[in-house]
Amino acid sequence: MQIGWIGTGVMGASMAGHLLRAGHTLIVSTRTRARAQSLLDEGATWTDTPRELARQSDVVFSMVGYPSDVEEVYLAAGGVLAGLKPGSLAVDFTTSSPSLAQRLAAAGREHGIDVLDAPVSGGDIGARNATLSIMVGGERQAFDRARPLLEHMGKTILLQGPPGSGQHTKMVNQILIAGTMVGVGEAITYARAAGLGLEQVLGSVGGGAAASWALQNLVPRIIRGDMEPGFYVEHFIKDMGIALAEAEAMHLALPGLALAKQLYHAVVAYGGARNGTQAIVLALEALSGRRALADRPAFVETGTEPVLG
Repeated sequence: MQIGWIGTGVMGASMAGHLLRAGHTLIVSTRTRARAQSLLDEGATWTDTPRELARQSDVVFSMVGYPSDVEEVYLAAGGVLAGLKPGSLAVDFTTSSPSLAQRLAAAGREHGIDVLDAPVSGGDIGARNATLSIMVGGERQAFDRARPLLEHMGKTILLQGPPGSGQHTKMVNQILIAGTMVGVGEAITYARAAGLGLEQVLGSVGGGAAASWALQNLVPRIIRGDMEPGFYVEHFIKDMGIALAEAEAMHLALPGLALAKQLYHAVVAYGGARNGTQAIVLALEALSGRRALADRPAFVETGTEPVLG
């Protein structure tokens, strides 16, 4: 198939690579061409605009940063919906707002195009290993068309309901992760203060009732002092903001989520907006007086992105 891909960040490049290696023709477009170079080296072709990419594609996938990016990519004059032929399919993997997903689906119908919202969970590891959980909102027939392609990128692929349902499900996922990450950060802070060996502690608690994906995959990074992103702090704050706004609209109180968001704002105050979510431990250590807020950690260069060391 002729597949268009927009957005080649921490997860997007790996996901697109699976489709390319499965034998599909891949056309890519990003704001920064250098971010797509690894895919171009494997045989993908480049276009300058989402509209031109869509014009050449049977299916378009996107994974960008913010709802405003999604709106621009799809609804602008040079966007995807202006280029796709009637009968085509578009799938947005970006974690965005349910209301925007509903707008995209409605705009797609006006053009004879199926648009699915399909946010994912699993981070950079899941993207590399093609083991993502993909949460889909949209019509059943469009989901059935997309599923063979989604299976190249994920292991758990479920249709959650009509347009916007994938995004609502991702909000459930992010609420769960937010609470888990606060617990992980507090536990590591406690273990260090008690003088425990973190590897030994992880060996005990990682196999019991406290076991979690974060414990297995992110605590080893914390132990190594590795704050590189599997998922950016700034994007997680965006997701939590969407979830809190949706909760307010439903008259829900989510105090745990609000607390987690504030702690991640403290990480940003450290300069860690582009760090991974495991960097929450830095904010918790500061609150406990084990790291002075005035003593900003030094930045180290990792590729093209500065991350906290």
